[in-house]
Amino acid sequence: MSKADMRPAAASLLLPLALLLAAPAAAKSSDRDQPMDISADRTDALLEDDSVSTLEGNVKIRQGSLEVDADRAEIHRVAGEIRRIVLTGSPARLRQVSDSGEPMDAFANRITYTPNEELMLLSGAVEIRQPRGTLRGETVKYDINTGRLDGGGDGSRVSMRILPKSASGD
Repeated sequence: MSKADMRPAAASLLLPLALLLAAPAAAKSSDRDQPMDISADRTDALLEDDSVSTLEGNVKIRQGSLEVDADRAEIHRVAGEIRRIVLTGSPARLRQVSDSGEPMDAFANRITYTPNEELMLLSGAVEIRQPRGTLRGETVKYDINTGRLDGGGDGSRVSMRILPKSASGD
């Protein structure tokens, strides 16, 4: 398969990535209706039901307000379904704007998303920034169904800075 032939294949694998990663950020609802642009220095993809497809080098995914930057993206498929998406970088970055216009920036050395469980695990120098505050730690688990953040418990501390409502411009 030529490099040009692999681009649509990689795009079809990453579409669920961007849609799924949009959920935790209280995503701008119109983002899902926007075209998606994906680029990387290299791709190694298999279009089989049980496979791991990889994008490497300056990975960029853009769809509406969603911006994902990583050194590497792996898409793990089992029986044709995406079971796990792993973004790595120094750090990997996920940025999105909500319907209310509030930006959210998340940084971590590794971001793992498991669609079946609707869980996102951020690990390694995690920092989540929003206008009203910041959360930092080594490990933060985000439950998309409940909106619950679970940080720490790994021997390291979690720190938060919450700004007063008047300081955030609300």
